[in-house]
Amino acid sequence: MSLPFNARRVAVVAPHPDDEILGCGGTMARAAAAGAEVHVVVVTRGQPPLFDEELVRRIRSETLQAHGTIGVADTCFLDFPAAGLDQVRRSELNAALSDALSRIAPDLLLIPFIGDIHLDHQIVFNAALVHARPRGPGGPSCVLAYETLSETNWLAPGVTPAFIPNMFVDISETIERKIAAFQAFRSQVKPSPDERSIEAIRALATLRGATVYRQAAEAFVLVRQID
Repeated sequence: MSLPFNARRVAVVAPHPDDEILGCGGTMARAAAAGAEVHVVVVTRGQPPLFDEELVRRIRSETLQAHGTIGVADTCFLDFPAAGLDQVRRSELNAALSDALSRIAPDLLLIPFIGDIHLDHQIVFNAALVHARPRGPGGPSCVLAYETLSETNWLAPGVTPAFIPNMFVDISETIERKIAAFQAFRSQVKPSPDERSIEAIRALATLRGATVYRQAAEAFVLVRQID
């Protein structure tokens, strides 16, 4: 499937800063290198007292640095409360995300997976699909759900939706850029064997790549494709 790199405008929806790099940083980098405009919409922002304001400012700076490494054209922050989307009126979230995505007008939309353990991820998945409904000629022609280390695999497959990838993107040439981008999140990088370690990111990319006989890959669930 070559659509991700024929796409001219790519939108990545991240519930929280760094989800997009963990989930599809290599794909983002490859799309940007192919000449696509890559946009990121970060839905939430940590808010006191749950999150320290200084840490939140630091993560915002790290996010922009990581996106610069990837080649992101623009980053939009919606600033809904992190770990609190279940307290937000769904219509308000849907409208804000849809407005942001309408301005981008992507032909490729990358979103978190519905089966992620974090409720914010589940809510963002549904909100993104509200926008992506094929009700006119201007919607995204391809919607992919990405996997996020420490979120996608921590629920209960068999009881909850399991991440069973049916789309793989070769990131053999961009895995190092993905890792460099995640390293920009100095506040989030953990030592091995934590899933948010550099070793874990590389191991997952190696495993997904071996599945399709590539050196490194990212895996997705194809939600919808319109040819």
